[in-house]
Amino acid sequence: MKFSEQWLREWVNPKATTEEIVSTITMAGLEVDEVEPVAGDFKGIVVGEILSTEPHPNADKLKVCQVAAGNETLQVVCGAPNATAGMKVPFALVGAVLPENFKIKKAKLRGVESFGMLCSEAELGISENHDGLMALPADAPVGEDIRQYLQLDDHIIDVDLTPNRADCLSIAGVAREVGVSFDEPVNSVEIKPVPPQIDEKFAIEIQAPDDCPRYIGRVIKDVDLSQPTPLWLKEKLRRSGIRSIDPVVDVTNYVMLELGQPMHGFDLAELHGQIIVRKAKAEEKLKLLDGQEITLQDDILLIADEKGPLAMAGIMGGEHSGVSEKTKDIFLESAFFNPITIAGKARRYGMHTDSSHRFERGVDYELPRLAAERATALILAICGGQPGPLTEAVAQEKLPPRRQVKLREAIIERLLGFGMAKEKVETILSGLGMQVAAAEENSWIVDVPSYRFDIEREEDLIEELARVFGYNQLPTTTPQSQQVMAQIPETKTPLNQQRKLLTTLGYQEVINYSFIASELQQLFSPDLKPQPLANPISADMAVMRTSLLPSLLSNVQYNLNRQQPRVRLFETGQVFIEAGNGLTQEQKIAGVVYGSLFPESWHSQKQSVDFYDLKGDVEALLALGNEAEVEIKPGKHTAMHPGQTAAVYCNGKLAGHLGTLHPELQAKLDLPNAAYLFELDLKAISVGKVTSFVPLSKFPEVRRDLAFIVNRAVLAQELKSVIAEKAGEWLKSLTLFDLYEGKGIEPGQKSVALGLTLQHPSRTLNDEEVNSIIDQVVTELEQKFQASLRK
Repeated sequence: MKFSEQWLREWVNPKATTEEIVSTITMAGLEVDEVEPVAGDFKGIVVGEILSTEPHPNADKLKVCQVAAGNETLQVVCGAPNATAGMKVPFALVGAVLPENFKIKKAKLRGVESFGMLCSEAELGISENHDGLMALPADAPVGEDIRQYLQLDDHIIDVDLTPNRADCLSIAGVAREVGVSFDEPVNSVEIKPVPPQIDEKFAIEIQAPDDCPRYIGRVIKDVDLSQPTPLWLKEKLRRSGIRSIDPVVDVTNYVMLELGQPMHGFDLAELHGQIIVRKAKAEEKLKLLDGQEITLQDDILLIADEKGPLAMAGIMGGEHSGVSEKTKDIFLESAFFNPITIAGKARRYGMHTDSSHRFERGVDYELPRLAAERATALILAICGGQPGPLTEAVAQEKLPPRRQVKLREAIIERLLGFGMAKEKVETILSGLGMQVAAAEENSWIVDVPSYRFDIEREEDLIEELARVFGYNQLPTTTPQSQQVMAQIPETKTPLNQQRKLLTTLGYQEVINYSFIASELQQLFSPDLKPQPLANPISADMAVMRTSLLPSLLSNVQYNLNRQQPRVRLFETGQVFIEAGNGLTQEQKIAGVVYGSLFPESWHSQKQSVDFYDLKGDVEALLALGNEAEVEIKPGKHTAMHPGQTAAVYCNGKLAGHLGTLHPELQAKLDLPNAAYLFELDLKAISVGKVTSFVPLSKFPEVRRDLAFIVNRAVLAQELKSVIAEKAGEWLKSLTLFDLYEGKGIEPGQKSVALGLTLQHPSRTLNDEEVNSIIDQVVTELEQKFQASLRK
């Protein structure tokens, strides 16, 4: 929002420089983008009156003018097409200095002497308009310094407001902020109700009360639009970046800038029946003031009459119903529109108006009546006319409710770090237009004004206190808190240890989005219904993931496409699975390996990674302080190779899978070689082993190696489980050190060699004890698996 410093000082005039005011506004949260003078740096220019003009004898496009400049009349050669007798214009006398140090000298143009220069707005640095001379009002005093007459020792301040501070999109709002910041009184304009002179009204019907709960209108008859807009009003509009059009439009724009209420004037002769505030009908058309014709959608709020649309509510008026030079009677509109209804509608049609900018951020719902009275008084003062009574249609229950917020002194001290004096608290809040009443227990009840939509709770008020008090004035205090060392229970293996282990094994951690493409999800988990996103970022991020594996395989693809043939990645995160009682979130850890076993090197052979390399990594992860009884058995997983998949069980419960990527998936993902992957339940594998001391035995160990011939279908883990059970507590370790199939072994059979290490904690084991244990083991294996000792 742009405004003139002089206009602001009419409302509040602190003893401060322009720079100090700008700095204070910025520190109060209203960031100033730019400050510029309203005109260029010039001197020696006065109000001149063109007494007569005649054609230049030697140039078709030039005129010889006689110009009065106070006590003398001077001859000036001028080329401006609008130079006419009786016109008052800026006159640069000989010796004057224009912007950019351009000095005016006596000159001779095509043989005719010229004693000065008549100026356009562009030549004074007021605007970029250079089409003709700058026309001054007829009552401008001839000979007076133009800088004094137009009060050009002024600055234009451009404030960039955040969307929550729509209350400062007016001089009244900015003045309120400056007043409370400098502790200066604000001289707001006195607005009195305009008594009606006629009884004529124009009926109003609100058919969309949720979108427009308040609409106020007034008929003003016999206005004279031939009257010029006063210079002071035109200058305030110009310095706010708005061009003058006609008195009625200028007044509505002025009130919008002054009070913050956008308004609109209709030509009463173009209205039929009554004003109807309604939603548009599909494919309804409206030609706007800027000349474009738009096709309306059914969520657009309209101001209409009984014949059709008149204006897009809160955005722009229609062409045929607007005020023109033929207008004699007007209908003045002032309304409150729901910000949600207006938001985004102007952008949809490629527009952005001052009105939409304010309404979509929120305009004071109690302001329309006051603004209508102000605009009426100004129109009558400029154009004359006969006003009718104000007509109001209101759905009181649809208006925003007035809010009261309790503010406690203790919370102010806790959040700001110091105790603010009660008088200061009340002064600041009162200066912002709030009504403050003391309550019990060192607190206040604060009535929030209708223009502050952004204040809803106690913290919002404390933010206002800090902002106005001055962020740079807040005392620096050292926060004090009692720090308690976080407990790290030994019954749970920390996630950072698991991450560190996988990193040590050569994996790199990745972090993917929690949502993936529904097609990719279907490939990996066809039996699970994913949770769709209501508003996905893109089509390939449409559903919540039910597994970490799809994203990890996408990471492999990404690396292969960038000439990275060896990939080892892992990820930890949540997956989201639909259950009978809603959406469940489970914490998982997953990994993938692809390519060669070792990095490329001169001293290592090229060897591809295989299932057992991955299984070794998983076993290392499971052994990391894990107290659970872990078993790895053949398993099934829709995304893994049917014959190369293992299921991981912790304490008898399924904890995850590892295996080779299914060949069909490998082909669909366009992977040249097999990928090996795992996914485990993080909670199940994080059962920590509590450290305990066991004295080392000083007695010797006894080692027995046994080779059994068993059916190929028998798992080595099954053999080890039986041996551990029958060997008892003296078994210290059990090692699978050989697996053989081939010559000397019957087809369908295999040789499994295991090493048993036995040790007693308090004495030396004798041969009879060891042999007895071995016999029990052999007998049990023979009975359960038809195993036989290999000769």
